[in-house]
Amino acid sequence: MAYKITEECINCGACEPECPNQAISAGDTIYIIDAAKCSECVGSFDESQCAAVCPVDACVPDPDHVETKEQLAAKHKALKG
Repeated sequence: MAYKITEECINCGACEPECPNQAISAGDTIYIIDAAKCSECVGSFDESQCAAVCPVDACVPDPDHVETKEQLAAKHKALKG
């Protein structure tokens, strides 16, 4: 499943450069994750980098975008061309 950023986000920007798929961008008040680009870092890392670097644990799995590891790997491969 893709990750999302919750309202606990302090808008520090630590997560944005860590995303291998450029799925994270600055929103009006908090950073946001594009679910179509988020692969939970499958294919790049062993864990989701946004969650690993977030100082307030605002990066969490998004239950509205459930995907298998195989689907995430295929998404990553498609994004990398």
